[in-house]
Amino acid sequence: MTEQSPVLCDIADGIGRIRLNRPEAANGLDVDLLKELNEAILRCHGAPDVRVVVLTGAGKNFCAGGDVKTFASKGEALPDYLREATAWLQIATASLLRLKSPVITGVQGFAAGGGGLGLVCASDLVVAGRSARFFSGAVRVGMAPDGGATVALAQLVGLRKALEILLTNPTLTAVDAHDIGLITEVVDDDLLATRLEELAQTVASLPPLAVSATKRLVWDGVGSSIEARLGEEARVVSALSGTADSREGLAAVLERRVGKFVGA
Repeated sequence: MTEQSPVLCDIADGIGRIRLNRPEAANGLDVDLLKELNEAILRCHGAPDVRVVVLTGAGKNFCAGGDVKTFASKGEALPDYLREATAWLQIATASLLRLKSPVITGVQGFAAGGGGLGLVCASDLVVAGRSARFFSGAVRVGMAPDGGATVALAQLVGLRKALEILLTNPTLTAVDAHDIGLITEVVDDDLLATRLEELAQTVASLPPLAVSATKRLVWDGVGSSIEARLGEEARVVSALSGTADSREGLAAVLERRVGKFVGA
């Protein structure tokens, strides 16, 4: 990985630091980023001295979800592209869930779609800057949620609230997200990096075997159903991406207008 890579990974002093590195695209997910994200997670998994992983995004936004411009450019080939992209998203999400070390995610700007919201849901602790915003957005472009959000979000915030978020796509403030249990903590924007480091140091100082076992016990209560659902999410997203409504939804987002959907 180089400074120009879509994902950066550094390991030092027991802390693995993974950074999404496409700030010009709001860290939107494409196949190359997702492949490197999984590689970074596996690198942390394979390092015996890593006690905690900090996941962040470069630039103004943590992750705006799937790369809409890339998706729209694929035209009728989009279902094939998304089959590959969603497969890598499944692998990366499952790798996060199965990572022996806790994952602390820092959110600034937007955390949206199966990428941003899904990665938040798959993290163990989440700290957001006060100006951060969260939303799903999949349905509005004719697709369905993925990244495990259809299971994990309901576990975090409850079934009714999860359905509201996924179906009506409200934009949640950081305080909203904290109040419903989506994230762990809200801090002033200029304190986000400092708080992430403090929290990482705290977790890294704890007995690693006990921390790893605790994470596994908690996620095993829900993790198996999340991982089982990843494949079905990917299948549905790929199928929906071939519809006229999906193409219209992507075009509407890029053209900043309200989409006109016909159910086909």
